[in-house]
Amino acid sequence: MQATVTRIDFGSVRVRSDDGRAYEATVPGRLRGARKALGNAVVTGDRVHLTWEGERAVVEGVEPRRNAFSRRAAGEREEEQVVASNLDLVLVVASLQRPDFKHGLVDRVLVQCERAGVVAGLVLNKTDLDGRHETDAILAEYARAGVEGMATCAVTGRGVDAVRERCRGRRTLLVGHSGVGKSTLLIGLLPHETIARGEVNEVTGKGRHTTTAAVLYRPEPGTELIDTPGVRAFALWGVDAAELVEYYPELRPHLGGCRFGDCRHDREPGCALRAAAERGDVGERRFASYCKLRDELAGGFH
Repeated sequence: MQATVTRIDFGSVRVRSDDGRAYEATVPGRLRGARKALGNAVVTGDRVHLTWEGERAVVEGVEPRRNAFSRRAAGEREEEQVVASNLDLVLVVASLQRPDFKHGLVDRVLVQCERAGVVAGLVLNKTDLDGRHETDAILAEYARAGVEGMATCAVTGRGVDAVRERCRGRRTLLVGHSGVGKSTLLIGLLPHETIARGEVNEVTGKGRHTTTAAVLYRPEPGTELIDTPGVRAFALWGVDAAELVEYYPELRPHLGGCRFGDCRHDREPGCALRAAAERGDVGERRFASYCKLRDELAGGFH
């Protein structure tokens, strides 16, 4: 029997077969990592083959992934954490305020999507709080980078239908800081599911986690949504300083135009990328984002 992994639970996995039935399955040691933990051996979104030992489902094998969205795992070890696999779209959910919009997280997720070869989009939530008229400017900035954006207010339902239509017929991963309203958005997209809604700490402006694992939902045939735990920080995986520029699509057309072949796109004279930013052909803030992230990667901060 073939099935799709919908959740990882402390060494076992939850799966949904192609006929819609749900099972809990065990994963034998031969499929696990070196420390006999599940690790990245089986992740949400994987296609697996099941066999049966009595009434217990067992994962017999995992099909090759067509893509995988990863991040650097938390902790001292430099390890990959595969968040989910076989994706058609990643939506970065960010709030305009409470907590404030964070360009850094959005840009990092977009870089990771470019590396994984997955289309990315931006959902800008809590736009009812836009007293400074920032929504259009933020969405326009990312549109220039080739990223489709949608303005929403998940509490009132504004823009939720547009997000639903964008996700229709696709497997979509949702990523965002804690407290940005991702769970509230999912409640609108998945009215028949029970999803916990978090709150924002009024003192720190940060949200608390309401999701503890990547969970795959199927609101309608052909459409799948994967919710992920809210993040406080997002560390890139598999990206180094030298190749980072390749993952900023609006910068790529200007590569090769620098005066020096080994230009670091920092303070060298004749840098085509910096000139493009000064002319307005490339967003200055996105170029500054690239420079900041490049310096972090070059200094060993991932």
